[in-house]
Amino acid sequence: MITAIVLIKTSVDRIPEIAESIAALDNVSEVYSVTGTYDLVALVRVSHHDDLADIIPGRISKVPGVLVTDTHVAFRTYSQHDLEAAFAIGLDA
Repeated sequence: MITAIVLIKTSVDRIPEIAESIAALDNVSEVYSVTGTYDLVALVRVSHHDDLADIIPGRISKVPGVLVTDTHVAFRTYSQHDLEAAFAIGLDA
């Protein structure tokens, strides 16, 4: 699974509506409203790298009110949940 982190600048008067529209798109797993330079952060998960082109410039960028996107593709995922599961393998509680 390929994960892309998409930083999004939007029309500030419509952030909630834009976030909901993006969250409703296929392959968008989460959308966060954030502080700072960008207004939203979306997590996109796809099976094939080429699918990112279909989703990010093809769909997210075309949502009315989206002004700019900046995409970062994850090399590797680290999470507390994954670490706990790895250490629990073979242990009976």
